[in-house]
Amino acid sequence: MFRIPLRLVTCLAASLALLAPTLVTAESAHAAAQRIRLGNSADVSRGSWSGPAYTMNGSGAVVPATMTRAIDAIRGGTGTLDVVVLAGSAPTSGSATPECDTVMGLAGVNSCTTWTLTSRRDGDNSAANTDIRNAEFVYFAGGDQCDYADWKGTALQGSVKSVVAKGGGSGGGSAGHHINSAVVYDACAGSVTSDEALYDPYDPAITFTTGMFAWPNYAGTINDSHFVTRDRMGRTMAFVARAVEDGLTTGGAAWGVGVDDGGSLFIDKNGRATAAGADTYVVLGDHRPEQADPDRNLTYEDYKIWRVRPGRTHDFKNRPTCGYYLRSIVDRVPDRNLYSGTPVTNCG
Repeated sequence: MFRIPLRLVTCLAASLALLAPTLVTAESAHAAAQRIRLGNSADVSRGSWSGPAYTMNGSGAVVPATMTRAIDAIRGGTGTLDVVVLAGSAPTSGSATPECDTVMGLAGVNSCTTWTLTSRRDGDNSAANTDIRNAEFVYFAGGDQCDYADWKGTALQGSVKSVVAKGGGSGGGSAGHHINSAVVYDACAGSVTSDEALYDPYDPAITFTTGMFAWPNYAGTINDSHFVTRDRMGRTMAFVARAVEDGLTTGGAAWGVGVDDGGSLFIDKNGRATAAGADTYVVLGDHRPEQADPDRNLTYEDYKIWRVRPGRTHDFKNRPTCGYYLRSIVDRVPDRNLYSGTPVTNCG
């Protein structure tokens, strides 16, 4: 995707104000790739790590509460680790490294390196991939998840997987939240509202990327962001119906995971997620839709919805079979009170 060069100028200028970062333009053939490192110049060397762990944020910023938990889980409470932030574009104002600025204020961090990669070919940038593989946590910044989906099939995809495989972690906010689910609403054909998605679940703007990442205990998921603030329950319901109807997930079921602005999930290596900051919603579709066809209104009866309030948990490994409330979409019209309901307790 084309980016305005002024954004790169802003990135360089803002970095001069930071205390001790180093700025490197990596590989002359890929001049758009930009690296800014904060903290120690040398990576941590250690034989084993205690993750994986993940953070899934409803908006782009790092949430200190869940990031701290992920850092502590990965390092086992001792030593320090290295973080890499991946961004598809540079900030247009303020700090050039907003995510790393927050991360460097947390205990247990040796360094935080921001890579701004603005094209598909940057996914094969050797310096960026070296930094990723040497890191213990990769955070995808907010922005446009289509930029991140475009890295599927590049070296970067394998590098991020290697971090999780060694006991590190992955996460992100907004677009970075989207890219960490099993089925990614990639927005490569534009964004879609809840009304549009319910009117036609095959709207041309509803496109998916699969096979990017498949994190342990997180199968069958479709992440959505800015969830309550932008009234995205309806479109997540449409995404779930599409995933089931099109066989994008296995077992005839799909789980939407909607996190609101300021909210975050910390997910440990056993698949247990703890909400912080704002509510998270898990939306299960466990049967084929009654009606899901191009140019026809969606009908889907009895979505099972879990509202996970801050401090509460949801188990993605041993997925709950009770505690949900039921909501339906009939001829594109949703039930009232999509965001709250009385949990079912008699699930026997």
